[in-house]
Amino acid sequence: MVENSRQEGDATPPHQRMGSAVYDILRERMIRGAYPPGYKFTVRGVAGELDVSTTPARDALNRLITESALIFSGPKTLVVPTLTKSQLRDITVTRIALEGVAAEYGARTFDEKTVSKLQDIQCLINDSLETGRYHDALWHNKEFHFAIYELSGMPGLLSMIESLWVRIGPTLLNLYPEYAQHRQGVHNHMVAIEALADREPTGVRAAIENDIREGYRKLRSAAPDSLD
Repeated sequence: MVENSRQEGDATPPHQRMGSAVYDILRERMIRGAYPPGYKFTVRGVAGELDVSTTPARDALNRLITESALIFSGPKTLVVPTLTKSQLRDITVTRIALEGVAAEYGARTFDEKTVSKLQDIQCLINDSLETGRYHDALWHNKEFHFAIYELSGMPGLLSMIESLWVRIGPTLLNLYPEYAQHRQGVHNHMVAIEALADREPTGVRAAIENDIREGYRKLRSAAPDSLD
């Protein structure tokens, strides 16, 4: 069941707090690629899965609609949208601009613990790829990128990046299994770690930007021209 602890002095109605908790769970799962394009949601389905009433489930889904993370496929059914080539390009160009800045500024304030943390995360990614657990690989992939971005100390920037990941996260599943076989992402991550250890912020930025571009090239080939 979703936890709904109330902080002292919090006057927010209980159903709104619960709705926010459900929203946070679903949003984080989408960012990490837990739901593929075409995955269907219903209010009752979410309520049953997370053991909450239909009101907070509906509130959470409505918030995801406003972020373009979900679209209607019927009167009571929502789906994770399939991104067209133009939508994918729009998101990618914005990601490169924002995540490049976050990576470079984050790299300016790193410490040795960050390098060790990234190496540990990459080991988890590698193990997931070796065993074909692609959902797990994407789950850890988010940890890797944001471990660098969070060092920038720019919460507004991170918020904008997360809003893009909510939309692109499900589509990243389409990278596999081909992306696992060629290890493009692994190579880019290792370059980023090496540049970080060598105190080269521009090198970290270049590695992250290249990581995004290579993923885009693979996704673009499978993306539809339109949804008609």
